[in-house]
Amino acid sequence: MTPRDSLRRRITLVVMTTTAAALLLSATSLLIYELRSYRAAWAADLTTQADLIASSSAAALTFDDARAAREVLALLRLRPQIEAAAVYSASGKLFASYTAPGVEPTALPAAPRIDGTRFEGDSLELFQKVDHNNERVGTVYLTAHYDVGGRLRDYLAILFAVTVASLALAALVFGSLESRLTQPILALAQAARDVVRRRDYRLQVAKTTNDEVGVLVDSFNDMLHDLDVEMSQRQKAEDALRVADRRKDEFLATLAHELRNPLAPLVTGLEILKNRDVDPHAQARARELMSRQLKQMVRLIDDLLDVSRIATNKLQLRRDTLDLVAIVREAIEVTEAALRERAHRLETALPGEPVWVEGDATRLTQVVVNLLNNAVKYTDRGGRIVVQLEGTDGAAVVRVRDSGIGIDPAQQVQIFEMFMQVDKSLERERAGLGVGLSLARHLVELHAGRIEVQSAGRGQGATFTVTLPCVAAPVSAGAARPHPAAGSAGAGVSPMGGEGALRILVADDNIDLATSLGDLLVTLGHSVRIVHDGRAALEAATADPPDVALFDIGMPLLNGYDLARRLRADPATRALPMVAITGWGQQTDRERARDAGFDRHLVKPVDPGELVELLRSLGERAAGRVVARH
Repeated sequence: MTPRDSLRRRITLVVMTTTAAALLLSATSLLIYELRSYRAAWAADLTTQADLIASSSAAALTFDDARAAREVLALLRLRPQIEAAAVYSASGKLFASYTAPGVEPTALPAAPRIDGTRFEGDSLELFQKVDHNNERVGTVYLTAHYDVGGRLRDYLAILFAVTVASLALAALVFGSLESRLTQPILALAQAARDVVRRRDYRLQVAKTTNDEVGVLVDSFNDMLHDLDVEMSQRQKAEDALRVADRRKDEFLATLAHELRNPLAPLVTGLEILKNRDVDPHAQARARELMSRQLKQMVRLIDDLLDVSRIATNKLQLRRDTLDLVAIVREAIEVTEAALRERAHRLETALPGEPVWVEGDATRLTQVVVNLLNNAVKYTDRGGRIVVQLEGTDGAAVVRVRDSGIGIDPAQQVQIFEMFMQVDKSLERERAGLGVGLSLARHLVELHAGRIEVQSAGRGQGATFTVTLPCVAAPVSAGAARPHPAAGSAGAGVSPMGGEGALRILVADDNIDLATSLGDLLVTLGHSVRIVHDGRAALEAATADPPDVALFDIGMPLLNGYDLARRLRADPATRALPMVAITGWGQQTDRERARDAGFDRHLVKPVDPGELVELLRSLGERAAGRVVARH
């Protein structure tokens, strides 16, 4: 062995010995420090877990809900190191307990001890108080398996690996760094999967570092927040669109119904006028009702056009200084025919002196007319309607009060919305498009005023109040007012007989339609009886069964569907031919009519030729029943 070889061996021996001693000393120091840190970490982790349980079970202890406390403890199954847990009440009584699956049940302490952690061999125990509103309401107990022997063996193996090969140390360092680096990335990936699966954009990822990974976590959380806000706004927009779409469908169906109602008497009236043999009085009635129904159609169309103009900001007001007393009187004159038809009692309380406002006379009259028509429509026959006007404190106040069906408190907020219908039942006596009150509100607002409604609820009537700013009287007061002619109700129908004549019962709450249809049937040689509600139709049909029954669907007191079902259930009218004549013409309406027992479903306005052919067919059926009876 050469000296160089000996020196080399010595240097190697010194280096290796020094390195081994340094590694051993460092590893020993690290081992002691790590064991202490491991112990402290276990204590801190168990304390944190106890804090979570304490905060989650405080309410359960306060409200004596042991089941909720057990459910909180059951979440510890996600922490297999925790072998047992318990919650004690403030009095020290065991309130709820938990034992980990696969662990032999152990005897829990009979009562809680002093708060804190205790290490006994390979076990770690902890007692933690439960506070609620700064008052101790109980104690949390946890016990976990403290595997210190296994931890020591692991570190000795690491020391041996470091001593034998530095690659093991590099692999260990890399493994430790890898877990710290990849954990936030894995959390991001898991959150992304949860968002896709649950569509819950309120999820957030916990930020654990302030480096580039922390910036990525912040950006991801901000993106989720923006998406949550956007999805919430989109959901609200979709809900609003669904509501608008539903109202649009209801409006279109109602519009079709409302347009068919005036069209039906117009068609039958024209048929009467074409027949030269018709009684002159019947022709006069036909012309009169055609005029009224034409005005009704014009009013409906005008309301729709006004709504469209307001929606597109194209409605222009012709402003002038007006006497609101004259405006209200004009509106009463316009609705006088409708008041008479419904036999309502009108009471007015108008000042003897003018009340001056600035606005468009036509539009303000339209507002009051709409309110009066609304009162007429939603007040049972023979009701009471009161119109009041007063000028106080620089404001003109118009009140229209009725004794009608009233408005539910929940609907009073929506009553002025477009296409809103208070009464959507088939028994309603008067339908509408649901635009009158909305149009009135817009017109009042265009005059710098406001409109309000008060009602104690269903059946309690309603009061609509319009408030407008007053202005000074003009130097020259006087305004011409139009005086539209008011139509009158049609007269009755006189029956006629003849070969092949039928006894026909007509039931429709639209008096003009029923009258014109009756006149047409009389000209065809039939005997006709007319009633205007479902209950009267039921009584007439059962008292003296006709040969054919023509029933409307949307009638007061008893709708056409229920009327048909009752007649089909009565042996005396079970075979009565019944025809539904209605403005509701969708497929679902036809199916409901068939299910209720109607033989045919005709949509207003009825084609006279189709009606004649149908009556001929039904007449043959009626004659067959008579022959069979004899």
